[in-house]
Amino acid sequence: MPKVVVLGGGVAGMSAAHELAERGFEVSLYEARATMGGKARSMDVKGSGLEGRKDLPGEHGFRFFPKFYKHVTDTMKRIPYGDNRYGVYDNLIEGTRLGLAFDDRAMLPFLTEFPESIGDYKVFFQSIFGNHLGLTSEEAAHYGLKLYEIASSCKLRRYGDFQRISWWDFIEADKQSEQFKRIFVGLSRILVAAKAQEANACTIGKVGATLMMDMVTPNGSADRLLNGPTNEVWINPWYDHLESLGVKIYRDSPVNAIHCDNGNISSVTVLMDGQERTIVADCYIAAFPVEVMAGLLTDELVQADRLLAGIKPLSESVEWMNGIQFYLNEDIPLIHGHIICMDSPWALTLVSQQQFWPDFDLAEYGNGKVKGVLSVDVSDWERNGVLFGKPAMYCSAEEIRQEVWQQLKDHFNYEGDLLHDGLLEHWFLDEDIQFPNPHEAINMEPLLVNKVHTWELRPNAYTSIPNLYLASDYVRTNTDLATMEGANEAARRAVNAIIDYYKIKADKCRIWEMYSFELLSLWQRNDAARWEDGLPWNGKIVG
Repeated sequence: MPKVVVLGGGVAGMSAAHELAERGFEVSLYEARATMGGKARSMDVKGSGLEGRKDLPGEHGFRFFPKFYKHVTDTMKRIPYGDNRYGVYDNLIEGTRLGLAFDDRAMLPFLTEFPESIGDYKVFFQSIFGNHLGLTSEEAAHYGLKLYEIASSCKLRRYGDFQRISWWDFIEADKQSEQFKRIFVGLSRILVAAKAQEANACTIGKVGATLMMDMVTPNGSADRLLNGPTNEVWINPWYDHLESLGVKIYRDSPVNAIHCDNGNISSVTVLMDGQERTIVADCYIAAFPVEVMAGLLTDELVQADRLLAGIKPLSESVEWMNGIQFYLNEDIPLIHGHIICMDSPWALTLVSQQQFWPDFDLAEYGNGKVKGVLSVDVSDWERNGVLFGKPAMYCSAEEIRQEVWQQLKDHFNYEGDLLHDGLLEHWFLDEDIQFPNPHEAINMEPLLVNKVHTWELRPNAYTSIPNLYLASDYVRTNTDLATMEGANEAARRAVNAIIDYYKIKADKCRIWEMYSFELLSLWQRNDAARWEDGLPWNGKIVG
């Protein structure tokens, strides 16, 4: 069995190591940070634990496991956790509501699962007929038709046409009302940090249509969350399991260079204990984020595989999406699921966390007074805020705290003083937001956004360098979105390519089809025929 070195300990790297180790490979993994998990990790709020209590749990951003995830949840089922039948997977809890919060009206609840009770049906019908979104019936029908066009189109049309048109142009946003833009254009920025004018219609449309479909079909909620801090109920058990499988893990070990000689990777240079060390293996999986991989590309690597040259321009297609937590001395559940702040200039989304952590007593953390946690994602760091009139990336940490808290109050205090300053016990800004000077932030882990014309730049998990493989959310996958799911699928593809190249007698990792919309298979078949004949989409079963 070839010796494999995995470079990077995020979800992609851990997934690759997991699949390899289960198949008997000798695996070593090198992670730059002290904490595993990459963007999925949680982190201790250093110094917050008093009188022997644990430090408060912070997050890069809240966790969200949609119903359509298949790859990463399959891996979670193979990570032991206590007496759980399906391991870490059993630590997922379903949210039952999605809240749309506004600054000029009460929050609107939507079901994220098929109605199962009288209360559910009341919310369901209210969300359809009484939500007062301010849209005309024509506008709502237009948006629905555009999602239908994505779902009923064949795969070739999605990637041949819709990857090359922006979401803004696809939904004809410039012809719609300001309210239409407020509702539907802003969602792409809020949910995946993507500007509608730049993100491609294929990615945004597929994900949007799938989320909506999952909300109105049986078999579980479209919204799932972990039942505790991420590291405690997922990443740490995963780390322990990898070690039990024989994976050698080296943390605090950043990769400084990848050496390519005569079309093969000869070694990598890793910084360990302050000294550079040369690591040699049979093959290597680069599981870095796109901006890190771009920085490690050399002329020798690009000459060995010309397709790798696309990684550098691809690395410019990133945005910021990072978390801030507010620790409260009173639990404010808000709604049983995620909330979108529709009028927030900084595109805030959040979850009231404690209601999903039934076995974690927050009194054991921090100063002992914390009873609730609001975990908030900031998805637009470039628009001016409401307090200081400047973007988040040009604010100090304290200004970001004040600005986000004010935008939350603007969205939840319409009917009273629900959120007030007396609730705050502590707060924490994602450690990836750093400040070289007090009023200008940098982001150590930005998020890849699938912009128009970037599909051609994205590499496959295999390369023309026989012993170099790629596993990260920028790799071409069925998931087609920078997520934990995409990272896990990319890792599976890398492992399958290794098995194939070395002719190993082992089962291949399972790869699922995504966004298939099986109910529309007849429409998709007709559209495939039309595509082959050079005809446009018509949304019909035949003709």
